[in-house]
Amino acid sequence: MKRKLPAAAGAALVAVLCGCSTPGSPDMWATSSRDVFFVGGSYVGEGSAQVMRGAMYVEHLRPPKVTRKYPLVLISGTAQTAVNWMTTPDGRKGWAQYFVEQGYEVYMIDQPARGRSAWNPGVDGELRSLSVAAAETLFTRPDGDWPQARLHTQWPGSGRRGDAVFDQFYASQVAYLGSNVATQTAMKAAGTALLHRIGPAVLVTHSQAGPFGWLIADAQPQQVKGIVAIEPQGPPIRSGTRSTAAWGVADIALSYTPAAAQSADLQVEQQRAPDSPLLQACWEQKEPARQLLRLKGIPITVISTEASYHAPFDHCTVRWLRQAGVEVEFTRLADIGIHGNGHMVMLEKNSLDVAHVVDEWVARAVN
Repeated sequence: MKRKLPAAAGAALVAVLCGCSTPGSPDMWATSSRDVFFVGGSYVGEGSAQVMRGAMYVEHLRPPKVTRKYPLVLISGTAQTAVNWMTTPDGRKGWAQYFVEQGYEVYMIDQPARGRSAWNPGVDGELRSLSVAAAETLFTRPDGDWPQARLHTQWPGSGRRGDAVFDQFYASQVAYLGSNVATQTAMKAAGTALLHRIGPAVLVTHSQAGPFGWLIADAQPQQVKGIVAIEPQGPPIRSGTRSTAAWGVADIALSYTPAAAQSADLQVEQQRAPDSPLLQACWEQKEPARQLLRLKGIPITVISTEASYHAPFDHCTVRWLRQAGVEVEFTRLADIGIHGNGHMVMLEKNSLDVAHVVDEWVARAVN
């Protein structure tokens, strides 16, 4: 007796047999290829004490039929690795699979001195770890003092230690370099080396990885075909009494015009009042503002969620870039009907809705 395949299964089988995988179909993932390699790095030390520093782990996923012009390079933030993009803590499809199914080549990295990218004591610098309390407060169950925290509804599970989903998430957290200067210096070099190897690409950065997008594009503007900055590190200059990024959107030098020999050359001032009671007052350059000419012409979007601790200040990053002559689109997910997300949006219940927003933007603005 013949058994009829369900329509979806039958379509997938036909696609595999005929080699005609189509974007959006599950077989694009099932028949994708995977390889890993390392870029960057240099030998330091002498004799038997010699080691390599600055090398970066890269994981490459390729669908059977590439239909998108440029690959995506996915770069995660503080305490995270490429695991962020592979799956979710409750076992759902990750962004990497989603993008491969849309026909993209995908590259995922572990930052130098983190995860599968070697850290060498005495060479790379001090490591820090994200505490359970910080993971809960900032990522999974906000108890912060920002007004939008109460809107967080999309984390799967309770978001507290002892919850199975939270425990899976926290188990994935790894030690990271304590110095933003050291991390950004290493990532600028490794990211540049990656683009030398793979060619032009679209950078998708998250959180602490936000400055990497600006820095790599500043170093290789012809190779960066677009930047999707999801809640990039910020706000520029200061947050309250805490210093953030001395160079505006990075902790190390960017190519401003007129040139700035040191970060103190950037003359800054704070808004007299915030744009609304829910937002922070931004730090900006005094006019005439120095320009980031090497970023001009690169399609850029900043995406901000409704309930994250970034919600009060992501607009400040956008204002800084625009004042510096950079064209930036700004999408607050709540404004397009996507509600309840916190900072770890790629892991939350509606994560694929947000991946779709990224895909649509790249298709429109880049491809």
